[in-house]
Amino acid sequence: PRRALELLRGAENATRADAFGAEDAALADLVPTSQLHNTIHSMAILRTHRPGRAENTVKSVGVIGGGLMASQLAVLLAGKLRVPVVLRELDEERASRTRELLRSEIEKLGLEDARAEALGGLLTATVSLEDLADSDLVIEAVFEELAVKQQVFSEIEPLLREDAVLATNTSSLSITAMGEVLERPERLVGIHFFNPVARMPLVEIVRTPSTSEDALTTARALAWGAGKTTVEVADAPGFVVNRILLRLLAVVLESMERGTPPEVADKALEPIGLPMGPLHLLQLVGPAVANHVLVELHERLGERYPLSPGLDAVVDDGASFLTGPPSPGTPIDPGVARNFGASSANAGTDGTADDAPTLLRRVQVALADEIHRMIDEGVAERDAIDVAMITGAGWPLHRGGITKYLDEVGAAEEAGGRFH
Repeated sequence: PRRALELLRGAENATRADAFGAEDAALADLVPTSQLHNTIHSMAILRTHRPGRAENTVKSVGVIGGGLMASQLAVLLAGKLRVPVVLRELDEERASRTRELLRSEIEKLGLEDARAEALGGLLTATVSLEDLADSDLVIEAVFEELAVKQQVFSEIEPLLREDAVLATNTSSLSITAMGEVLERPERLVGIHFFNPVARMPLVEIVRTPSTSEDALTTARALAWGAGKTTVEVADAPGFVVNRILLRLLAVVLESMERGTPPEVADKALEPIGLPMGPLHLLQLVGPAVANHVLVELHERLGERYPLSPGLDAVVDDGASFLTGPPSPGTPIDPGVARNFGASSANAGTDGTADDAPTLLRRVQVALADEIHRMIDEGVAERDAIDVAMITGAGWPLHRGGITKYLDEVGAAEEAGGRFH
């Protein structure tokens, strides 16, 4: 982009011949670069995972839950698939709020009145589970707690046809465990949309050992019909994107517990070229949500995901990592440092802070280690992991995917071997 801007500026006062000559020179400089070859590689693997064509057998959808995520899901599916969507909430007060959320989500689309009215006509909020009984697919988007999701599935399954598919939008919980309450666990599949639903192109299609091919086919067709890129992954803690991002955040938080200043921690990963620093990402996700997922991964994957007393304190205090909204340019709130580091009541054991290059290297090796584990465990294939990180986490195209990047910086070999 910088070279293109230079060409545009130079073209103002250049002759036609000189301008074309400058373009030729720029191309000659850029064609041999790794950035170009990596971008081509990224585009090639994205092409293999772009939304396919499949007959959508889902003619009606039920959504259990009426919060923002559920409302975004309902509007997307009704709008893209042109099928009726029924949302179920616990009581009429919540259902009324859901109707307001649905209206708000439709307004954001900026549709003409007739199209907005038609879309609204496909959406219904109810308090009765029986209103979902004729759904071809029911997806839950309730609170991220296993017992709550199990209760939802145990209540809805007896009401559905035998060929109806059950889906969960969980981001990290065990789908296999959810299926333990079902008479027919083979009908359960993970369909993990990313937030904001309308903008994020990725859906992780998650299979359990019991998930049938029919359920996978239905989930795939639903996601493709919604215009999403899909990667298919095994049911494992955090699936792909959250498992990798939380490993990254866990390394950064552990470093801060040992006294690394928040400003250093947030800027240390800038050489990668991610959309935002780790503390900006934490604030965007929400400290409480991030901590909830970190606890889940710590319980299931162990000390590679250490708990963070400092993050606990941020959540308990209702504090923020930033001085304003979670956009890339917002400064770090200096006050958040009191929850971390040698001066904190929650300090780590040795008080040894990292400088930026050291922290970057620790993150690189940790990511390579985690991806090696995921591939060995059969969670996902190498290219699927690359596609997931590009479309679900904003991994830069010019890096050629996360595995190619980790090869290039030597972290993959340090963690057990090259990926390519």
